[in-house]
Amino acid sequence: MIQLKQNIKPIIAVVIPAYKVAKTVESVIKRIGKDVQLIIVVDDGCPENSGIVAQKNRHRRIILVRHDKNQGVGAAMISGYKMAMSLNADVVVKVDGDGQIDPQLIPNLVAPLLAGQFDYAKGNRFQNPKTIIQMPKIRIFGNLVLSFFAKFSTGYWNIFDPNNGFTAITSKALKELDLSKISSDYFFESDMLFRLYLIGANIYQLPMNSVYEEEKSNLSITKTIPVFTFKHTKNFLKRIIYTYYIKDFNIGSIELPVSIALLSSGSVLAISNLIKSSSTGEFTNPSTLILIAMLTLSGLQIFLNFISIDMNATPTNNSKYRFN
Repeated sequence: MIQLKQNIKPIIAVVIPAYKVAKTVESVIKRIGKDVQLIIVVDDGCPENSGIVAQKNRHRRIILVRHDKNQGVGAAMISGYKMAMSLNADVVVKVDGDGQIDPQLIPNLVAPLLAGQFDYAKGNRFQNPKTIIQMPKIRIFGNLVLSFFAKFSTGYWNIFDPNNGFTAITSKALKELDLSKISSDYFFESDMLFRLYLIGANIYQLPMNSVYEEEKSNLSITKTIPVFTFKHTKNFLKRIIYTYYIKDFNIGSIELPVSIALLSSGSVLAISNLIKSSSTGEFTNPSTLILIAMLTLSGLQIFLNFISIDMNATPTNNSKYRFN
């Protein structure tokens, strides 16, 4: 964690990935408080030249980074992170340029990080019922589905709203990450959580509201869910192999394959007997039904035990593998 020196004010940098936000980015910048020393705007090949709009007032805090071609929000943030680290920022905040996040919440987001209690902080729009009611229904559905998959893939079972774009990270945690491996597209926030789990980062969630007006999101929920589901599954497999078979070996390392074997055996036996019964018209033997039930229930119980172990392994300040 950050060790603050007496009488030295920590450097807070805000990174704004800018793509098709020319109408809102200037307003976002104006609302960023004086406690933020650096505002890094990454123009990600924006056809609206959002970066130029952001620099209109030529404020000394604003630093413009430009991509010749659109590379994705993740790539924009990685460029912003690298710039912030080169300028010795202590905490780096991500704020989207579409105006859905209130920059005045930045002090609340970074305070636990500066106090040395957490390594990463993110907003959570689902802790306030009033906020949920204001959200478009399609976004509520999409976030619920993606949050469920994110719990499995990231290992942060206590985290919700994984795709929230309001985040902050300490420089120390940032230096532990291999930025080249982080997803460059809209999967960026979820992939960050996956990478943070691997280094044992402790995460703080800030209850917040979001503003939904007439802005059009660049993210399509119907297209995103299938792609994100595939990527979450891939990260889940990576995390399980690394956590339970490379970095450590414990009872969970045994329970997971055993539960899969039992559930698979029960399913195969049930399906094969169902097909046989349909073709011959004969009822399945009672002893076979009992065997199917035993295999399925045993497998389910052992799998739930594994999930319990995995939930208890969520990184905290006292985590066994938390980086020092």
